Amino acid sequence: MPSTRTTRLPEIVRTHEQAILTDWMARQLESIATRRDLMNEAELQRQSHDFLAGFARAAETGIQDLHSPAWAPVRELLGRVSRSRAAQGFTPSETATFVFSLKQPIFTQLRNSVTDVAELADETWAATAIIDTLGLYTTEVYQKSREEIISRQQQEMMELSTPVVTLWDGVLALPLIGTLDSARTQVVMESLLQRIVETGSLIAILDITGVPTVDTLVAQHLLKTVAAARLMGADCIISGIRPQIAQTIVHLGVDLNTVTTKATLKDAFSVAMKRLGLAVVSTGRAVPKRSPAPGSAAPAET
Repeated sequence: MPSTRTTRLPEIVRTHEQAILTDWMARQLESIATRRDLMNEAELQRQSHDFLAGFARAAETGIQDLHSPAWAPVRELLGRVSRSRAAQGFTPSETATFVFSLKQPIFTQLRNSVTDVAELADETWAATAIIDTLGLYTTEVYQKSREEIISRQQQEMMELSTPVVTLWDGVLALPLIGTLDSARTQVVMESLLQRIVETGSLIAILDITGVPTVDTLVAQHLLKTVAAARLMGADCIISGIRPQIAQTIVHLGVDLNTVTTKATLKDAFSVAMKRLGLAVVSTGRAVPKRSPAPGSAAPAET
């Protein structure tokens, strides 16, 4: 790459900044013609103007080290653009095009300004190297942003999939649906323990009806959750033990003798009520009949 003492790239970009911006905007608008729902022209104009102005200022200080303090504003701007486009739903290619589409407008001005063939080759190489570096940086920030978004969404889904509900005063229920791994077990523990503290409940029911398979690891996670709840003063009952799950637990040799297990949530709730010295009794009052909808025939007496 030419040194900052010989390259004319900063001078050419500064001199022809408006022409470059106009050409660059036209190419970007063409590339995102089908994505106008994600970005309007005014926003694209602002981002392009700010980037090109920052690019011109930083290039005047040197183009060999893009990690220097002079290039920090450019990197920060690219970071904001990449993160916003990742959140808006742009693809990696569409995001990288923001930088890579700047090549042709700059090459056009280089051809118009540099007549010596050798010098033009050097200037073209300098422009190519710097734009490629900035384009790759944009892609890296985009990818990291997408990973953060996916990780946050997974965390939110785990929290939504582990609701702790109050069945009765002193009785909590935690219906588990899907695979129970280490990360989700941690969320389950935190949610359950927090609710135990908030409600002062003495019994918690872990319902695994929605857990497709139970292996040694899942059983260990359940036992850890039970142990943590006991340390908080609440006893646990595991419900949803289907025949195939019972056989699997036996074959794996997992010891659940210290934990009360039931086939259904109804049975577990019944045990919880008995432990609290409570019972549900009939009042002897019939459930009132629903009136037929207007125009419909009344149900026949049986």
